[in-house]
Amino acid sequence: MGLHLPMSFARDRTAELWQTFMPRRKEILRTLNTDLISLQIYPYPFPWPPDLNAGFEKWATMEVTPEAALPEGMEALQVPPGMYAVFHHIGSIHTARATFAYIFDDWLPRSPYVLDDRPHFEVLGEKYRHLHPESEEEIWIPIMHRDTP
Repeated sequence: MGLHLPMSFARDRTAELWQTFMPRRKEILRTLNTDLISLQIYPYPFPWPPDLNAGFEKWATMEVTPEAALPEGMEALQVPPGMYAVFHHIGSIHTARATFAYIFDDWLPRSPYVLDDRPHFEVLGEKYRHLHPESEEEIWIPIMHRDTP
């Protein structure tokens, strides 16, 4: 449950999205935890390296119980079930490009998986510190076995 904006990597509106969401996050009741989730819905197939001008939708969210009431102006999003590869990133957003390059240039091509058409997201838990060099987050990439139709 949260807020979302359309954007591209060239026209990044992430700061605007989170500046709007953070003061309102306490309106979301019945959260499952205190983690924040930065979620992206990309066009499929996801191009790597990404087209800087290709549009996608970014969400600032929190995970809630099924009976949670929807605050005015917010929307609910249900992530379809499926397999995810989870990567632990340590460092600021400025060093995240190297982590994503490892995932898409090294790990994924060598794995028995391909990307699935579901949201990508980052879990910003208690060790997340935004621009701090020791910040920690989980990067969740939707995958399926190569032989899955």
